[in-house]
Amino acid sequence: MVEVAVDTLRRVQATRYVEPLREGGSLPGLVEADDLGTYVVKFRGAGQGVKALVAEVIVGELGRRLGVRVPEQVLVEMDPSIGRREPDPEVQELLLASPGANLGVDFLPRSLGYDGLAWRPDSDAAGRVLWLDALTVNVDRSWRNPNLLVWHEQLWAIDHGAALLFQHTWPGAETFALRPYPLTEHALAPFWRSVAAADAELAAQVTSDLLEEVVALVPRDWLAADARPTYVEYLLARTAASATWLPGVAA
Repeated sequence: MVEVAVDTLRRVQATRYVEPLREGGSLPGLVEADDLGTYVVKFRGAGQGVKALVAEVIVGELGRRLGVRVPEQVLVEMDPSIGRREPDPEVQELLLASPGANLGVDFLPRSLGYDGLAWRPDSDAAGRVLWLDALTVNVDRSWRNPNLLVWHEQLWAIDHGAALLFQHTWPGAETFALRPYPLTEHALAPFWRSVAAADAELAAQVTSDLLEEVVALVPRDWLAADARPTYVEYLLARTAASATWLPGVAA
């Protein structure tokens, strides 16, 4: 059997910590890198732990392959010297606890948070995000915290760390597969009629090969090799059961 390559997200080296983004509890930060890019960095030393980063990679990269707009994800190498230069004690502690690879998400300049009022997304794009969130049980896309951006008149999905709840409790794959997904609080709930079309198009694309490819992008030191097939198993089981849990399809 050929070993699946892992750790293939593009790597960049952090050159400057710009500022903290205090909207989220994990204290992500805006960081400049040696490719001249600017990234929102989720740090491995944050309180949510590495499993949140595992969810970010798997769900974000799965969404990208299914046509959901997700900013590019890269691995940002943090040198401890950057942390030692940071005057804010809270930020310094976080940076010093996060040497090596952290998750960077491409910064979308002048993007706006989606509020459902000033601009409405294409129903197909909204349906894809809804379907992905329901598949991966993302519990953090409510009106309190939509985690959706509008950039160049397109809808972009960010912040997937609260998805993949199964990795925190490890129920049986069958139990996770049948878990209902609450739609009423979702920021895109008005587009629920688009979910059935998204399911008809996307479910067949979620194959074991695709999931293995996505899971392989998680760095080696974030996820053990023997745990990776379990993620594939759980997500395949849930995809196959979409008629049971998906709002607008089960009815």
